[in-house]
Amino acid sequence: MCPDEGGPMKVALLTREYPPEVYGGAGVHVEYLARALSGLVDLTVHCQGAPRDTAVAHQPWAALKDTALRVFSADLAMADAVAGTDLVHSHTWYANLAGRLASLLYGVPHVATVHSLEPLRPWKAEQLGGGYALSSWAEREALGSAAAVVAVSDGMRADVLSVYPEIPPERIRVIRNGIDTAEYSPDPETWALAKHGIDPARPYIIFVGRITRQKGVPVLLRAAAALDPSAQLVLCAGAPDTAELEAEVSALVSELAEARSGVIWIPEMLPKPEVIQLLSHALVFACPSVYEPLGIVNLEAMACETAVVASRVGGIPEVVSGGETGLLVPPDDPASLADALNMLVRDPERAEQMGWAGRERAVAEFSWQTVAAQTAALYAELV
Repeated sequence: MCPDEGGPMKVALLTREYPPEVYGGAGVHVEYLARALSGLVDLTVHCQGAPRDTAVAHQPWAALKDTALRVFSADLAMADAVAGTDLVHSHTWYANLAGRLASLLYGVPHVATVHSLEPLRPWKAEQLGGGYALSSWAEREALGSAAAVVAVSDGMRADVLSVYPEIPPERIRVIRNGIDTAEYSPDPETWALAKHGIDPARPYIIFVGRITRQKGVPVLLRAAAALDPSAQLVLCAGAPDTAELEAEVSALVSELAEARSGVIWIPEMLPKPEVIQLLSHALVFACPSVYEPLGIVNLEAMACETAVVASRVGGIPEVVSGGETGLLVPPDDPASLADALNMLVRDPERAEQMGWAGRERAVAEFSWQTVAAQTAALYAELV
């Protein structure tokens, strides 16, 4: 099927998250990709959740109780709504089924971007129960049949080939995440520090992310017990996956706060300007993930001129240049993480140099305009 002669290609972007309901890296990716793509194709975003002016929102069936089945019901509505499009592009298992069904229903190509893989996140069973089998099935069905699978890093591409060997390698394309370095840039103001009780006279290590097994928050909290006492620890960590994980993190934070000063936990999801300011003044951004296909938040920290200490997993080494823009450590290793953090706490000049190098790298190699151009070129190959 080809676009109407003389008209732009019609593309439906299918996602669970879209502003103002963004809580993870995949949602950030879709927000900025859509913005950059809108000048290249005739784009309509279909999301899940509350109605909004910027996208077509789809709600789950009220009669359903299971989380995965509720997602699938919203996927059915999405597939029904995209008639007349030339191509559908889904993000994460939450929208993959919609892409697969739309492709079958209307005979159009389906592109699926993978931000993670369900079989590599077994802790999701803790969150979804039996629904984890459903999310895994939807992902396998969608990726195995997609006209193209977009991996957000070389590491992610290798994971796709390993987990789904039935997918021909030529159908898996690497298009890395991007960063808006005009928006994410150093902010000299300090009002957000005062608002959250951060002492500007003391160096601080910051974590920004959801409380999930994937993000390794308990690893960081265990490492923090060995941190140099001069350093503060700021956790911008909310949206826990489960009540059990929230309780575990709460206990670790309380234990740490009893043993040292400067432990600050901000449990709500902060507005972007506050996050940018907190990143800008941090000595180090910590990314203790045990699984991370790329990690947009590392790019956000780098763009704010902040050094990064991150796990050597997935696509992180493609973003964080070890020894240049930050330090890389083994995953799930609190002792190694503490050693690397302390190294930069005790050598703030080196941390500052890494921050400068990080921004240079973010500006030079990770623009959303480049991501959108590569994505639109892939669409043109398929339609």
